Amino acid sequence: MNQLPEAYAQYLQGRDEAFVDTVKPVLQQSVADMNYGVRVVVLPHGVQAHLDERIPFGEVVEGVD
Repeated sequence: MNQLPEAYAQYLQGRDEAFVDTVKPVLQQSVADMNYGVRVVVLPHGVQAHLDERIPFGEVVEGVD
């Protein structure tokens, strides 16, 4: 699957380049594995993203661990 699921693509819409550059590779990893969703943690000076086994594939959750 080369394209991101619709939920992932919509999540990136309207985000700045730095945000997309950080989050998109993790979304692509999620697509490659098709096992887990993605947790995005917005910090005061940046953003982190990682796969999270508690989140179903195709979903993005913003928040803290």
